[in-house]
Amino acid sequence: MKTPRKIGIIICDRWRRCAGGKCLRALKEREGAFARYEGLEVELAGYTTCDGCPGGNIEYAPAEMKKNGVEVVHLATGFLVGYPPCPYIDEFKAFVEEKYGMEVVVGTHPIPQNYYDTHRNLGTWDLPMWDSKIGETVTTESMRRQYD
Repeated sequence: MKTPRKIGIIICDRWRRCAGGKCLRALKEREGAFARYEGLEVELAGYTTCDGCPGGNIEYAPAEMKKNGVEVVHLATGFLVGYPPCPYIDEFKAFVEEKYGMEVVVGTHPIPQNYYDTHRNLGTWDLPMWDSKIGETVTTESMRRQYD
């Protein structure tokens, strides 16, 4: 039996009461940013919030995740779709990669269509820097609608 790839998910504290349904469904179905694991065995080995702006838990949670074998940390789609989107995404990614040597992926489940429409209408993601952040979570309109 192959050893599963262990991942952790950090969600924006705005969504701290989230039960994780969309992330867990997308992980199971290998949709959104989890499409990268198609055909691979994956184990969720950590799930927590950033602890609110400016993300105090980002300093400590990845250490525990790493002790539990986490190789990849996903910053949940909520960091992208909240309004405004998290202003610390790049800093979180850089810090975790540098401090803990773990890969960081921005995104989990596909962006729900209602959030996609709102942010497109507002021009939130018009700058090229957003392409790499939302890229894996944009998917198709029909899939985005399934996550509304």
